[in-house]
Amino acid sequence: MAIIAFIGAGQMASALTFPAVENKNTVRLVGTFLDRDIIETARTTGFHPTLKRYLPSESIEYYQIENVVQALKEAEFVVCGVSSFGIDWFADNILNLIPENVPILSVTKGMIDMEDGTMITYPEYFESKLSKDKKLSINAIGGPCTSYELADKDNSTVVFCGKDINILRKFKNLFETSYYHISLSTDVRGVECAVALKNAYALGVSLSIGIAIGPDGNGIEHYNSQAALFGQSIKEMKYILNLIGGGEENIIYGAGDLYVTIFGGRTRKIGTLLGQGLSFEKAIEKLKGVTLESIVIATRTAKCIRRMSERGIIDLSDFPLLMHVDDIINNNAAVNIPWKDFETEKI
Repeated sequence: MAIIAFIGAGQMASALTFPAVENKNTVRLVGTFLDRDIIETARTTGFHPTLKRYLPSESIEYYQIENVVQALKEAEFVVCGVSSFGIDWFADNILNLIPENVPILSVTKGMIDMEDGTMITYPEYFESKLSKDKKLSINAIGGPCTSYELADKDNSTVVFCGKDINILRKFKNLFETSYYHISLSTDVRGVECAVALKNAYALGVSLSIGIAIGPDGNGIEHYNSQAALFGQSIKEMKYILNLIGGGEENIIYGAGDLYVTIFGGRTRKIGTLLGQGLSFEKAIEKLKGVTLESIVIATRTAKCIRRMSERGIIDLSDFPLLMHVDDIINNNAAVNIPWKDFETEKI
C-alpha cells in the first residue's frame, strides 16, 4: 500500500484509480486548471463526467490544482495524467515540486520532434526540463488500453517502461490486478515511439471507414481497405522504430494500440469525418472540445521524417501514408489514399 498522487484527472489517469484502489493504495486525484468541473463533480457525486463512470470515490481524495502541494505531501509515487497538450504545463509547473525520491509514471503517449530531425520521448523531454542538478525517475505506460474499458475491468495488457527495472517493479505492484496485466521494459525509446505512432496511423486507417460509409453515413463499413492501411501502418511504424533506435519487438505494443484505437475513440472519429469528405477545419469544428492527440503526434512525426529526408537519411517515398495524413491535417489536402505507393516488388 502506498500514497499515489495523480496529477491530471483526465480519462486514463482516472481509470487507473480503479486498479490502484483495488490494491488498497491511497489515491489523491488532482485536477489541472482544466479539470475543475471533473474534480467537483467526482467529489460530490462520485461520477466522472468524461470517463462516464463512477469512480471508487470512497477511496479517493480529491484536490483542485491550487492544493497540489498538499496532495504531494508524503506521496510516495506520482502519476502524470495530462494529455500531450499538457506536457509543457506539467514540465513547467509540476516537475520541480516533486521530491527526488518520488518516482513518476506518465500515462501520456507521444514524442517531441527536435530541430535536427531527431525525436525524443516525453520522459526524455521531462528530464530536459528539470532544474539544474535535480534528478527524477520518470517512467511511462504503453500498450493497447482504452480508459473506459480499463474502468470496466476488461482484460488489458500494457507495458511500463523506464530506466530502473526495480522502480518499474514497484509500479507494477501498485497497479497489477487480475484484469490489468503489466510487462516491464527498460527500452523507453522503443516503447514510447511504438505507442505514440499509433495515434497518427489510426487516423490514417480510419480514413477508409469514412470513405466506405460515405458522406451521409449510410454506407457499409469495409474491412479489406482497413486491413490494407493497417498493414501499411505497421510497415511505416517499424521503419520509424528502427530509425530512432528502438527494439523492433516493441511493434507488438504499437500494433495492439493501433488496433484498439481504430475500433473506438476520438482518433477514429476524426479520421472517419475526414474520409466522409469533411475538410480538416470542418471536422475539427464538429469535434470541438475533444482532445485530439493524433493531430499533435502525426504533425510532429511528419516534421521529423521530412527533416530526415532533407538531410538525406531517408526517402519520403517510404512513408506514403504518414505524408498523406500530414497533408490532410496541415495542407488542407483532400483525402485521396495513395494506394499505388503502397505496392512493392520483391525478388
